[in-house]
Amino acid sequence: MTVGTGAGLDTADMVLNIGPQHPSTHGVLRLRLKLDGERVVECEPIVGYMHRGAEKLFEVRDYRQIIVLANRHDWLSAFSSELGVVLAVERLMGIEVPERATWLRTALAELNRVLNHLMFLGSYPLEIGAITPMFYAFRERETLQAVMEEVSGGRIHYMFNRVGGLKEEVPAGWTRRAREAIALVRSRMPDIDRLIRRNDIFLARTVGVGVLTAEQAAAYGASGPVARASGLDLDLRRDEPYLAYGELDVPVVTRSAGDCHARFEVLLEQVYVSLDLAEQCLDRVDGIGGPVNVRLPKVVKAPEGHTYAWTENPLGINGYYLVSRGEKTPWRLKLRTASYANVQALATLIPGCLVPDLIAILGSMFFVVGDIDK
Repeated sequence: MTVGTGAGLDTADMVLNIGPQHPSTHGVLRLRLKLDGERVVECEPIVGYMHRGAEKLFEVRDYRQIIVLANRHDWLSAFSSELGVVLAVERLMGIEVPERATWLRTALAELNRVLNHLMFLGSYPLEIGAITPMFYAFRERETLQAVMEEVSGGRIHYMFNRVGGLKEEVPAGWTRRAREAIALVRSRMPDIDRLIRRNDIFLARTVGVGVLTAEQAAAYGASGPVARASGLDLDLRRDEPYLAYGELDVPVVTRSAGDCHARFEVLLEQVYVSLDLAEQCLDRVDGIGGPVNVRLPKVVKAPEGHTYAWTENPLGINGYYLVSRGEKTPWRLKLRTASYANVQALATLIPGCLVPDLIAILGSMFFVVGDIDK
């Protein structure tokens, strides 16, 4: 396509491929861009370079084995990803999970949410030139990782959920140590806040950049921090409670600007909310006795039928559509992942922006490629 410049010169649009190995693309995502000089005219996100075939693998794994695969598609939200699978299976089997396990699951899900958000709070400024926040974010991550590792034995892929509850009882004194870790992280979070939120360079790169309206967010099925930064007041923990959320007051952080800075602010403030929720859950756990799982037969078979479970994962709404034919493996387990829906909006967000802004927008959409190419 030829573009007239008004000065008697004609320029041709350039097609540029960013990815799938480009260092600024969050992994193996490919963006096919059409440029007019420095300005993006069209953007086509191309996915599939990391396709793991998880949904087909689920069909030849029993319900216990599926968990090890489910916590890997969004590796920053492993506990939450396990949770959706076991909730769907428990619903189909009519299993009532012990109260202590429910509150522990809720606490661990919120700690996992904080770990996810801290990664993006550190890596997003890094992508637009600020290296220092990464060190602060990882300091807080290590504090909470120690708590998660103590309880599950894993640092990223926890494998702590089971159909009917949790793998085992938490170690003696763990709730106290978890509360101490939460208090420490809460006291140090203002360091990250002061470092980034009002930084002049960060503001210049993010305010008014990559605006996603509430209508666009809803049309693309965006959810989580991305949608709430555009003014969509939706959070399953409050609106469709699961686990113990129905007994908690869940503040929902929203913004109306819908730009890169608003998305960053929502993520930052959700960390404070999740730390408070996790602490409340741990307080309840200390007052509840009993088991953390139910006895299951050696071979777990879900009865014939289908069900749908959804969770408020750290990056947005994850859905799990389970179809069973009464066997030990699911006939179908369809995933609806938050990252896949969020990345669709790039086709609308990026056209019109400058190439340097492309990286700021990409980082603020908060997706994990494994969660797209599930």
